Amino acid sequence: MGRRLKQLTKRNETYVSLVVLALCLLIEVRSGQFFTANNLVDIASAMVVPGLFAVGTFMVIVSGGIDVSFPALASLTSYATTKMLLDAGYTGGVWLPILISMAMGALLGAFNGVFIGLLGLPAMIVTLGSSSVFKGVMQGALGSVQLAVIPPGMRAFGTSSLFTATNPVSGLTSRMPVGFLALVAILLLSFFIMRYTFFGRGIYAIGGNEASAHRAGFNTKRTKFLLYVFVGMVASLAGLIRTCMMQQNHPTNMLGMEMNIIAGVVLGGTAISGGAGSLTGCMLGTLLIVIVENSMILIGIPTIWKSVFVGALIIIGTGVSAYQVVRANRVRSTRRLTGESKA
Repeated sequence: MGRRLKQLTKRNETYVSLVVLALCLLIEVRSGQFFTANNLVDIASAMVVPGLFAVGTFMVIVSGGIDVSFPALASLTSYATTKMLLDAGYTGGVWLPILISMAMGALLGAFNGVFIGLLGLPAMIVTLGSSSVFKGVMQGALGSVQLAVIPPGMRAFGTSSLFTATNPVSGLTSRMPVGFLALVAILLLSFFIMRYTFFGRGIYAIGGNEASAHRAGFNTKRTKFLLYVFVGMVASLAGLIRTCMMQQNHPTNMLGMEMNIIAGVVLGGTAISGGAGSLTGCMLGTLLIVIVENSMILIGIPTIWKSVFVGALIIIGTGVSAYQVVRANRVRSTRRLTGESKA
């Protein structure tokens, strides 16, 4: 028991869980509304799209890279899919839009993967450039405008729910969207990939030390290429689900989400330098950001202060991650020097 408790105190997830719990209790004390059924459903609903984005961002950061293009990729694929199906007069179900959007996401993810994985260019520079390319294609080549109407199948998917929660005091109701199942499915798939597959172990190995991973037998170029293809597919799915849930497509409303998503992933203990992190911490960090963004009004803080709080969390998250890297390097240096002195 003592050993397990000591291990828990060394994990970021423990501290993030405590921060999330403390914030929830503070909101509950101030408002008395946080733990109501409808508010909890609202939080879960608000987690769907950021959660999907966070899964892809987590995998990229673990690999030692960084991706700032996923909001633009999601915007482009969701807009192109919706516009194409509207022009074609499509009246079928949601599965065809999902397949089309994810196929586009795989193609755009492969665009990143070629330059980052196969050509070895810096991920930050490539995704900054591809983000501009994706936005340019959407706004220039496609002439994007707000689509107030979406195909019937997408509209039905966006309005369908698993269940409805009611606040017994205020009578307010909130529904759990079916899209939440997509987040659960992607989480389970990603957990399996990262925990039990050679591909997932390769992602961790590349983030730890790419040269060592190559010597250990991992095909680092192929692994990074396939990683960005997968991330593109997840981002495009998130973009389409957001369109369905909003019942319209606004081509720019996902742009700028990257910093909040990256902050949540890093807050959850994913090392900014790569090679370490867990999906549990990733989701906890993202949940913390979502709670801050969606519950400030419950404690009487004006929403104009939201950016201040989120910015503070970004600084804290990156600062903690940087400190962990420095501390780990110091420990390795000390062990190396101790070993050399004994020799």
